[in-house]
Amino acid sequence: MRLGVVALALLAACRGGGGGDTIVVGEFGSMTGSEATFGQLTHNGVKLAMKQANEAGGVRGKQLVLRAYDDQGRAQEAGTAVTRLITGERAVAVIGENASSLSIAGGRVAQQYQVPMISPSSTHPSVTQVGDMIFRVCFIDSFQGYAVARFAREHLKLERVAVIYDQAQPYSIGLRDDFRRELAARGGRVVTEQAYSGGDQDFTAQLGNIRDSDAQAVFVPGYYTDAGNLLLQARKLGIQLPFLGGDGWESPQLAAIAGEAAEGSYFTAHYAPEDPRPEVQKFVREFQAEYGSLPDSTAALGYDAARLLVDAMRRAPSLDGKALAAAIAATRDFHGVTGVFDIDDHRNARKQAVVLTMRGGKPVLVTAIPPQ
Repeated sequence: MRLGVVALALLAACRGGGGGDTIVVGEFGSMTGSEATFGQLTHNGVKLAMKQANEAGGVRGKQLVLRAYDDQGRAQEAGTAVTRLITGERAVAVIGENASSLSIAGGRVAQQYQVPMISPSSTHPSVTQVGDMIFRVCFIDSFQGYAVARFAREHLKLERVAVIYDQAQPYSIGLRDDFRRELAARGGRVVTEQAYSGGDQDFTAQLGNIRDSDAQAVFVPGYYTDAGNLLLQARKLGIQLPFLGGDGWESPQLAAIAGEAAEGSYFTAHYAPEDPRPEVQKFVREFQAEYGSLPDSTAALGYDAARLLVDAMRRAPSLDGKALAAAIAATRDFHGVTGVFDIDDHRNARKQAVVLTMRGGKPVLVTAIPPQ
């Protein structure tokens, strides 16, 4: 099976993980496929952090080399990519993936080889449950479900919400469950649930059922491709209810797909580029200078994942898998672009979420939801 390879050589030569004058870090992501912007923007964030680390002297007197593999959005490819990164490239650690199902597939391989892995943005709780070598820098779905439900009740004063979810995606199913539970705990209720499968093109039946309900809003815990199509079709069917989403919505492609249909919708995210914190504004300036575009949350999370890994590599007594994992686990008060956070006992980041709204074709900060 042939894997697409995106190889960034920050130095010309690579002699493997920790040997010679370089240290190899692996990355796997969806550089192509239906959610390619996730992988590409994350990759840009990782590259920027690695470049800056090398400019600051590298790690242990050695320069970092990033080897990045395209898993094409497929679980089998994700597992193969991580295997090749560890056994072929001799990576001391791996960064990836965005989709929870792909992080689980890659994480099982990393756990087997006892190589630390940091997911930038996989939010399903089961990702880090794979084992003690698996970490993440994003919040998890139980908190994200809480954040959307709290926003729906406190800010939008909603009581009745419809849900349409991807029945084939652990991310979508888990976020649906967490939102439904939190909404009920706050006195709201889900009035109808409709299912689809990722990549479906026709949502007429599901949206018709939602239109016939007494819902005041629609929650779509899916990815931007499906969310964009759902928004377009909903407006064409005369459904003018506000739509809510999770972090899977965040992509420049949401506005490209949905256009004006996305206006006034809301979704949770990991950061907002207008956040005045110095570390955020510095990152935005440097990312724009490097790539000529405004970084979204996936870029910021890729940047934070790589920076946290570099920080742990500098603190660890060695780059042995167990020692490096222990240093990652010991992270406290890390000042990331996506917030100040600790790594908790379950290897998750404890941090805030932000809520964005689509206005003029761009996401705009509405509010922040602090950790529970």
